[in-house]
Amino acid sequence: MERISPTRRRDRRRLALIAASTVAATALVGTLAVSGHADPLPGGLGPCLPGNCPATYPDLNSGPVQYRDNNINIFVGGDFLVREAAAEAEGKVVVLGGFDMNKRVGASAVYNVGIVGAGSRVPPVNGTDFLTVGEDVTVAAGQRLLTSEGTVSGVTRYGGALSGTVIPDPVQDDDAAVPYLSLRDQLTDASQCYAYVGGAHRATTGTAVNSGSETLFTGDGSSTLQVFDVDFDLESTSGGQQNIRFEGVPAGATVLVNVYGADRTVDTYINQLPNGLRERVLWNFPDATTVTFEGTAQFAGSVLIGNQASTATVTMPGTNGRFFTTGNLTHASETTGGGGQEMHAYPFNGDLPSCAGPTPTPTPTEPTPTPTEPTPTPTEPTPTPTEPTPTPTDPTPTPTDPTPTPTEPTPT
Repeated sequence: MERISPTRRRDRRRLALIAASTVAATALVGTLAVSGHADPLPGGLGPCLPGNCPATYPDLNSGPVQYRDNNINIFVGGDFLVREAAAEAEGKVVVLGGFDMNKRVGASAVYNVGIVGAGSRVPPVNGTDFLTVGEDVTVAAGQRLLTSEGTVSGVTRYGGALSGTVIPDPVQDDDAAVPYLSLRDQLTDASQCYAYVGGAHRATTGTAVNSGSETLFTGDGSSTLQVFDVDFDLESTSGGQQNIRFEGVPAGATVLVNVYGADRTVDTYINQLPNGLRERVLWNFPDATTVTFEGTAQFAGSVLIGNQASTATVTMPGTNGRFFTTGNLTHASETTGGGGQEMHAYPFNGDLPSCAGPTPTPTPTEPTPTPTEPTPTPTEPTPTPTEPTPTPTDPTPTPTDPTPTPTEPTPT
């Protein structure tokens, strides 16, 4: 695993805070600085953003709301479709394209955004945007899109046209999604960076083995960033559900699972993850054009889908973590059977690889080869203008090659 110096860590934290200004106001950036999460996802995404963040996130519950999180829980770079009998999307939701709700006949006619009946129960602050849509909001006749429950209430802000019933009354704003437009490319770049180094798969620290009945991830027991390489579907050999298990992951480590391939399925029955892994696992799909999340799971960990031409379909009973796709998202249920599918709000607090480019100027510890050799051309000074030639009595080798300063090199 790449070792990260304290200087680089500070620089990258600073860059992350600068990027956060594209997501919200200056107050948001200050809050991120206090949070202390190094190497987050782009734009300050991932951690809980006060609001009022819990020290430890509550497990799934339907109790009273005690905490608030203003960070984005679901980001969709394309369109967000609600189909079949899907029920809820918890936390702040941002959609750059359109939001289209058209559930099947006989299912609940309601879809909740921001605040949900059962989840972490950590919604955004009242009066803020619970749902932001860059283009049209379309709700089928007889159905309702809600961003309120009891005393908890948020705003639906949209940039295009409105059709159907949205409660409370939504706000039309041509520039609704403008603050978030840069996130799409940033997430695509990050997804590629996490998965590839120099065009090759990122080096792993452990193994991922699909035995049919389960996929076992075995870490090295020591690295603070555990990296796994998956080039198969997370499902049984017969195309059914399977277990997902982690071993050899030290306490406090971040888990990065890079899932390669153009068409991937996660079909599992897991019920959360052990030892607090939920907030430190990132499932990264850098290349997939279709990603399907199915089975009977309360799936845990955050998801990043980097292909902007992709479509993700979620029919699991629950996801528990951030869900960031640069493509389209369909939240649905199976075409037959029960409904109530929910996407729950939980943070990502992991420490990911650096995706910062090299610094454009030389480091102070790497001067020119010898102090008596001037730079090749007068337009390229030495890295530090405060370092003249070794002695003022020795001019540069030829009078036509002056020292970096514009004054004559002869002594004064």
